[in-house]
Amino acid sequence: MLKDMINILFVILQVLFFSFGLFYFATSVYGLAEKLYGKKVRNYLPLKRFAIFIPAHNEQIVIENIVENLKEVNYPKDSYDIYVIADNCSDQTAEIARNAGASVLERYDSKKRGKGFALQWAFEQVLYGEDSEYDAAVIFDADNLVSRNFLKEMNNKLCDGSKVLQGYIDSKNPNDSWITASYSIAFWSANRLFQCARSYLGMSCEIGGTGFCVDVQVLKQIGWQATCLVEDLEFTMKLMLNGIKVGWAHEAVVYDEKPLTLGQSWNQRRRWMQGFADVNARYFWKLFIKGIKERNLALIDCAVYTTQPYVILLGAVMLCIPLINATYMDGDMYIISAKVAPMFFQLYGITQFLMIPLSLYYDKKLTYKLFLYYPTYILYCLTWIPISLQGIVMMKNKEWSHTLHTRKVSIQELE
Repeated sequence: MLKDMINILFVILQVLFFSFGLFYFATSVYGLAEKLYGKKVRNYLPLKRFAIFIPAHNEQIVIENIVENLKEVNYPKDSYDIYVIADNCSDQTAEIARNAGASVLERYDSKKRGKGFALQWAFEQVLYGEDSEYDAAVIFDADNLVSRNFLKEMNNKLCDGSKVLQGYIDSKNPNDSWITASYSIAFWSANRLFQCARSYLGMSCEIGGTGFCVDVQVLKQIGWQATCLVEDLEFTMKLMLNGIKVGWAHEAVVYDEKPLTLGQSWNQRRRWMQGFADVNARYFWKLFIKGIKERNLALIDCAVYTTQPYVILLGAVMLCIPLINATYMDGDMYIISAKVAPMFFQLYGITQFLMIPLSLYYDKKLTYKLFLYYPTYILYCLTWIPISLQGIVMMKNKEWSHTLHTRKVSIQELE
């Protein structure tokens, strides 16, 4: 009797995981189709005026690079301003940013710490006054570098009707270590197979924390108020509940510094999973029920996206089924029925192994060196299992932690 109940439970879990994987595989195909059949955006005159915000906590090593970089973008200099938010800094971040040519907003608040609170405060200082003439806010991290055409691409998309946009998140240091290589593969493939796919299908993309653009009227309409550990995910969910989709700007590239070591990576990804679990608890049912009532696949997709830590753990359970059966086989009978998962794992593993390199090839990221990192990329993916478990357990701990950035690179080296 107990064995039958366990089998029923595991079959249900297998069907859930199969459905989740099949959905993501089916949608990812459209990321490849977008390359061939995606809508081309018209070129517009530089009509939009941008306020660029760079939250920075003790970023004296890298802050000058991004300010100098932004001063050289291919956009009229009187149509954008650079604001560095020196957030609870105890180093020379504010002075260096000011000397580099940015307007500096210094903020000291020991209780409301973190990027979300810093942005909320800065928006109130700059965007909400009656004399503000900005059309859109653009957000970067202090360690970023930006393609010269970034604002031009955002201007084109805004003029074409988009209200919120995410740019292509590239890697500033893909070859520094096996961790940076793994991060880079993950982000590059997600850009093509997740973000491009949703753009092509008319669903909502996801804000990725940096390199995104928001129409000022949207901020005035719904406010920011995204202050959890993953403020980007929370703001995406708020947008969707208000009927505003996130668009995709594939040619607007932002180069992000990836963590160098497994320890740094572990802490960062644990924070992400803590935030995912928190946002899932607060937004999943609102989005899912609203999506069912309105028959809106984009809402359902966003709801499902917040379940990432739980789906990763479910995947870990599926991986354990063959091991459990091999260890506790009862005569010729398997302890756990495994009619769905093994075949799906084989098919899904093969297709993903092929689709990721294909997506990298589409975006000119594929190199022979990356193939050498594939075994370690698999290890990187497996580390998500304990990280997700830790994130779920610690979801109530909302203490923000800073990731140290040290990689000084010029945009000329990257482009």
